[in-house]
Amino acid sequence: MINTTVNHKATKIQSKPAIGDRRPPFLVMDNVQKVYPNGYRALENINLNVSEGEFITIIGHSGCGKSTLLNMVSGFSHPSSGSVTINGQQIVKPGPDRMVVFQGYALLPWRTVFENVYIAVNAVFPEKSKVEKNAIVKEHLAMVGLTEAAEKRPPQISGGMKQRVSIARALAIRPQVLILDEPFGALDAITKEELQEELLKIWNDHRCTVLMITHDIDEALFLADRLVMMTNGPAATIGEVLEIPFPRPRDRVQIMEDPEYYNLRNYALDFLFRRFAHDHDA
Repeated sequence: MINTTVNHKATKIQSKPAIGDRRPPFLVMDNVQKVYPNGYRALENINLNVSEGEFITIIGHSGCGKSTLLNMVSGFSHPSSGSVTINGQQIVKPGPDRMVVFQGYALLPWRTVFENVYIAVNAVFPEKSKVEKNAIVKEHLAMVGLTEAAEKRPPQISGGMKQRVSIARALAIRPQVLILDEPFGALDAITKEELQEELLKIWNDHRCTVLMITHDIDEALFLADRLVMMTNGPAATIGEVLEIPFPRPRDRVQIMEDPEYYNLRNYALDFLFRRFAHDHDA
C-alpha cells in the first residue's frame, strides 16, 4: 500500500508513513483478503489503520470491492484471511457499535418516521424507559431537521428526507463507527450538498468514526480527513491514500477557492481515470 499526503504549500504528492500514525489505531484492517467460493478474488493485501473519530472516504470504480470492504467492517461478511478489528477485538458479526446507512434508505414504509427511529433505539437500549427512548428519537429527528415530519410515513416524504431519517436512526444508537454506503448517490445536487453540510455538522458535534463510500471526488474532498483510493478489481487493493489538509470546520466556498483543492482533485482524477481507468474508459 502506498500512503501519500499533499503538501499544502506545494503540488507535489509525497510519501508518508502508514495511516493512523498520528494517533493510536482504533479500526485496523490487517492484510485482509476476500476470496469468494467461486474463486473470485475481490480484495487482497488491504492494510489500513483508522484512528478514533476520523472521517475516511473510499473511492474507486465499480467492482473494486468498496462495499465488500465495508461489509467486513460492519460484520455482514468476513475476510478469507487477515483480520478486521476494533479496539483490538476482531469483528465477527454485526453489532450496534457499527451502524450502516445505505443509499436505499432501508426504512419500513408502513411505519412513521418516528417509529422507524424508535425501533432501532428500542432494540439497542431495551433497559431505558419509554420516556427516555422517546427523548432520544426526538433529539435525533431534531438534529436532522425532521421534527415536523415525525408522524409521516416514508412514501409521504422526499428522498432527501428519507436519507435524513436513515442518518437519524443510525446516530440515535450512538455507534462507534458510522458506515455510509453512497448515502447521497441518488439525490439531486442541491439536496446532496445540504445533507453533506448537515452530516459534517453532526460529525463535528459527535466525532464518531466514519467510513464512507462515494463516487464523487468533490464530496470526498469536502467531507474527509483522508481519501482512500482503490485499484480496480479483481484482486483490488488500496492504491493510494490522500490526506485532506483543509482545517475544520469547513466552508465549501472557501475550500473551492483554495488552489490546493484543485491539486488534490486533479491528482484523484488522474488516479481514477488514467492510472486505473477501466478498459471502456480508456
